[in-house]
Amino acid sequence: MTTSADRILVWQWGRRGAGPRIAVDLADGLKRLTGTDVLLCLSDRAEILQSRNAPDAVVKIATYSSFRGLVARLLTAPGFLRQLGWIVRDFRPDVAICAMPGPLDLLMTYMLRRAGVKIMLIVHDAQPHPGDGYPLQAALQRRLIRQADQIVTFSRHVANGLTTGPDALDCPVVALAHPPFIGGAAAPPFAHEGAPRILMFGRLLPYKGLDLLAEALPHVRRDFECRVVGQGPESPELGRLAALAQVRVENRWVAEDELPRLIAWADIVVLPYREASQSGVGAMAIASGRYVVATRVGGLVEQFSGDAQAVLCAPEPVAIATALENILEAPPPVRPQVDSGQEWENLARDILASREMS
Repeated sequence: MTTSADRILVWQWGRRGAGPRIAVDLADGLKRLTGTDVLLCLSDRAEILQSRNAPDAVVKIATYSSFRGLVARLLTAPGFLRQLGWIVRDFRPDVAICAMPGPLDLLMTYMLRRAGVKIMLIVHDAQPHPGDGYPLQAALQRRLIRQADQIVTFSRHVANGLTTGPDALDCPVVALAHPPFIGGAAAPPFAHEGAPRILMFGRLLPYKGLDLLAEALPHVRRDFECRVVGQGPESPELGRLAALAQVRVENRWVAEDELPRLIAWADIVVLPYREASQSGVGAMAIASGRYVVATRVGGLVEQFSGDAQAVLCAPEPVAIATALENILEAPPPVRPQVDSGQEWENLARDILASREMS
């Protein structure tokens, strides 16, 4: 149960991707609870502000759009701190939740600690993945962890990575499940009656197993259509995928409003990762009634073990191909569509309950 008139500040100042989406969905989940007053704070450049799912009420913070812009913003830190101070003073939060760490968050935690506000930090990776993140991300995250009163992760894998290191020794860490991003309803898999559709979506980086997928797909002895969609540097692995007759590589940013349609296009979402903390894409795929093939690495094991719609396999090409074939030959039943809003409400309740127990 939450206490009466819990005042909760949720902030995330990224421009695109999962960070702002998580902040909006979490804030919505918190608002569904009785006895909460929630303030959402986003970057004024957040893509989600222009989407169909734009939040109704939000405080917008001027951030930056480039490294040069970040430097300029830091040079104006005194004025920025005053603005943050006004927000904290006017809203008077009991607790503040950072939905995903970013370069300016130490300024916010400074103002929150001065005001005696309890800080909760959602940490998505114990360490940045190769090629992912931004310069000095690991150092910044360590500093933020030292400022936080509690850490929330979306897998025990990440929680264990934090608690076995030196950074979170004195900070409680709780592992909760990653709810699916809120999307639209989708027809059942294979309802289109064409060639089965396989989708790999996300950052197109080596640790995502692009090489494993490129080697696995030629071993699939069934007709299929595959799209590899996301943004990343050109690489030999992407070239190998693009050269396959049944594969279309789309190296591009996927806009906020396109993501539900992209997931709905697929029959199977494949996560051929070499390492992983958890998968927001996988959570959304399962909630949208898609099948998932995921490698047995990191947090994917706990996320998909026991889920009839998911097949876990070794991070090896033949194993990935076999898992895809098993679904194509004998698709298991698809459970009823998940109420994403309810899942975020459950997460919000669990976060507040973990705060009260720590």
